[in-house]
Amino acid sequence: MEYYLKVLRMYAVFEGRARRKEYWMFVLVNVLLSICLAVVEAVLGTGSVLAWVYSLALLVPSIAVACRRLHDTGRSGWWQLIILVPLLGAVVLIYFLAQDGRTGDNEFGADPKAAPAVTA
Repeated sequence: MEYYLKVLRMYAVFEGRARRKEYWMFVLVNVLLSICLAVVEAVLGTGSVLAWVYSLALLVPSIAVACRRLHDTGRSGWWQLIILVPLLGAVVLIYFLAQDGRTGDNEFGADPKAAPAVTA
């Protein structure tokens, strides 16, 4: 849950890098909350109003964390647009997002897996 809240705190931050765990934990919690909303809406019979509001509220954070995740793999956040290519685009994007991040610093920032420097 801490990764989900971290992404929400960094609502529109498109710079930097996001670890693979941060991205996929955000996706997992997002899917679980969407399923819960669907069940609540089915019980209440309200249609999909709550799901649309939830999806709209998380649109920018989802794009931002995916951008940071792509930065961790050494790619520009613009690679998200590959999703517009039917079928193949989604597969390629998932492959990019599932790859391990590049070790060491890159042009997008410091390695998020690197241990923080200890100052005396």
